[in-house]
Amino acid sequence: MSKTLQKGDKKLIKAWAFYDWANSVYPLVITTAVFPLFYGMITGGKDATVSFLGTHWNNTVLYSYTLSFSFLVVAILSPMLSSIADYMGNKKRFMQFFCLLGSLSVMSLYFFDSIDRLWVGVTFSILASIGFWGSLVFYNAFLTEVAYPEDHDKVSAKGFIHGYVGSVILLVFIITMIQFPQWYGFVDHALVAGEKPPIKVFQYAFVLVGIWWLGFAQYTFSKLPNNSFKRKPERDVIFKGFRELKKVFNDVVKQPVIAVFLLTFFLISAGIQTIIVLASKFGDEELGLPTMNLIVTILLIQLVAIVGAYLFSNISKKIGNIKTLKITIAIWVLVCFIAYLLPGESPNVDIYFYALGALLGLVLGATQTLARSTYSKLIPEDTFDNATYFSFYDVTEKLAIVIGTLSFGFALSITGSMRTSVLVLAFFFIGGFVVLSFMKKTKYVK
Repeated sequence: MSKTLQKGDKKLIKAWAFYDWANSVYPLVITTAVFPLFYGMITGGKDATVSFLGTHWNNTVLYSYTLSFSFLVVAILSPMLSSIADYMGNKKRFMQFFCLLGSLSVMSLYFFDSIDRLWVGVTFSILASIGFWGSLVFYNAFLTEVAYPEDHDKVSAKGFIHGYVGSVILLVFIITMIQFPQWYGFVDHALVAGEKPPIKVFQYAFVLVGIWWLGFAQYTFSKLPNNSFKRKPERDVIFKGFRELKKVFNDVVKQPVIAVFLLTFFLISAGIQTIIVLASKFGDEELGLPTMNLIVTILLIQLVAIVGAYLFSNISKKIGNIKTLKITIAIWVLVCFIAYLLPGESPNVDIYFYALGALLGLVLGATQTLARSTYSKLIPEDTFDNATYFSFYDVTEKLAIVIGTLSFGFALSITGSMRTSVLVLAFFFIGGFVVLSFMKKTKYVK
């Protein structure tokens, strides 16, 4: 039996951060870089119409609404499950279940090989998304158990940096599969200009993502504690889990600083996560960029995000979390307006898109890192209900993504322009900046 690692132990922190290494290949390869492009290729490209559930849809609108539905499911389930996990003391088991669901669902995307199997793509996209975001509810909650409040910024950044590095390694390998499929026996010749890689390349990429996620997660699960507070649940687990949820909700309501932060987080998440999941489709359909240009841009975003997470983590030590978050939010507003103004017909549009990607990457890692660590500092140090507290954080994020992706899809369906949809997202960031201005300082959050 392995030795139980204590809070603050470097081995425990490393194991916790390593789950970011394991799971970050999903948001990068599946939701951001490769799957949206593959989905567009299978469903007919820009402005194509597909039939699903007896209704005709714009393929991008359907994709946006599919994501919205998966986030809504997680938002409904996570408070209930996390409160039960807190009561039973077994949030690691819940985290393992969602990891397994997500990784197997990603691998099942292998069977989405034609428009006739659109239901496979939609179904397993939803289940993979539920698995990924569901596991994060419990993963984030472990931050308060593996590190002390004064180390939360640094440890949170460590997790995201692990994620960016790990996902970049796998993405680079997948890029070689897409660009040089003959190396791996998918075709017997080098691709000529304009020729698309065979579908099998993408199918095997999805399988690789699932194996990477599930395989590397085992290191994290081998070290994370289970029931570190030694809770001994009685009967009526579900009922008492809901009572746990109600107790934490009442505590949150009584703490205005948490309520203000969650509202800020809701507004900025609506913009950030929507941009992340739909950036490649914007570059593909609105700017007409080639597939490899888009993937290289996304790779650039990941690499710059590593720098951003480290840089702004250090800045927050000097000027505090609140001011640092304000700086990143202001840059997000700038990103939206630049995207709206990008000249799609310009011969240098790819260079402009690279520059925009670098700017986006700089604040992507920073905002995600600071948001998670700031919230963890607001949670009472003596609480046993950290998973339930973090479920409110995660529900806030998921509901924000639902609103963000729905807003994006609705604006697109009305105007027919993704530029207008991106401009709508800017107002979420502006609202978040205003609300954050009303947040008061605390012992650990300055």
